[in-house]
Amino acid sequence: MSETSSSHKTIIPAVNARRSAAMFSWGNIIAMLPGLFIVPILILGSPDKMVMIFMFIIMLVPMILWFGVSIAIYIIAKHNPNERVGHFTQQAAYRYYAIVGFIVVAGTFFGTDVNYWIATWVISALILVPLSIRDLFLIKKEHWTDVEIEGEIL
Repeated sequence: MSETSSSHKTIIPAVNARRSAAMFSWGNIIAMLPGLFIVPILILGSPDKMVMIFMFIIMLVPMILWFGVSIAIYIIAKHNPNERVGHFTQQAAYRYYAIVGFIVVAGTFFGTDVNYWIATWVISALILVPLSIRDLFLIKKEHWTDVEIEGEIL
């Protein structure tokens, strides 16, 4: 019995590569978004302790959820046939995971002091959001081409 092999070529459109490259940066921005509204309220206002706890939950939960989802996004995008997708994903992931790692280590010593948590979030946002926006502009300016690969995509 001889098995015949037929080559099947699959084309991955450039628009898909660009969308995949931007996904991690968008996730970084969206994860920080609730804090952009809550931190000014915490700094300028004087909310009750219970209200403050709920605000912290609303501020931190998206970052925690994005941590879980980002692992799947990273795996998918990093193995994209277009190398530039992997590059942009890797850069955005390095920044996010470094910030989350810092928060885990430093947050161990913060306890319940709200000022430390707010300062850490502000520093994190000042690093993560502008660099993610810059990456989105770079991704948009990048010349993306269709990628042709041998075989089928599952």
